[in-house]
Amino acid sequence: MLEVQSLHAGYGQMKVLQGVDLNIQQGEIVALLGSNGAGKSTLNNNISGIYTPTAGAILFEGEDITGLRSEQVVQKGIIHVPEGRRIFPNISVRENLELGSYLRGQQNRKANLDRVVGVFPRLQERFSQLAGTLSGGEQQMLAIGRGMMAEPRLMILDEPSLGLSPLLVEEMFGLIQNFNKTGLSFFLVEQNVMQSLEIANRAYVIENGKIVLSGNTDALLNDPELKKSYLGV
Repeated sequence: MLEVQSLHAGYGQMKVLQGVDLNIQQGEIVALLGSNGAGKSTLNNNISGIYTPTAGAILFEGEDITGLRSEQVVQKGIIHVPEGRRIFPNISVRENLELGSYLRGQQNRKANLDRVVGVFPRLQERFSQLAGTLSGGEQQMLAIGRGMMAEPRLMILDEPSLGLSPLLVEEMFGLIQNFNKTGLSFFLVEQNVMQSLEIANRAYVIENGKIVLSGNTDALLNDPELKKSYLGV
């Protein structure tokens, strides 16, 4: 579904990604693991068209989308829920959700809104409330719900558990699994290694802009290098 080929990218003279290769199949949850500064968000931002890579290619469903603008990438069905939620704090919860269908999913806006509040009933209770007054967990629900309004084919989630309580983290990962059961593919970028590996089909580990480990999650859970570097055992 998504194929990243020998991708190089950075910011001005600063090189971040150095020949990244990865792929995501239809219906998969694929996790990307790595420490702060390893290149995770840079990869997401290049896939979603916020930045343009300096070399390599990004293919989506066989089509070369390298260098497309972010709005064009959204129209293809790749929806990026960025780190930090990035909601619009000074407009209502409902308006935030409706903006999710600005470029894609407009014709089914009402049905999609009903679907989102069916999954996140707390959002319906707060429809008229300013989004910036929501709790951290509710803001994360809103960010994901806004992404769902665009009828994603592939959803990129960047640190969805960041700043959430352990109970909400469990709930968040459960929701990802439930969405995945409907056929939605996920690229999950997380520092929460254990829970990511528990729900993902496959995973990649990135260090200093390069993929250093990859494979099925069962194999990675037993990889001594991963345990040493990320689990402290």
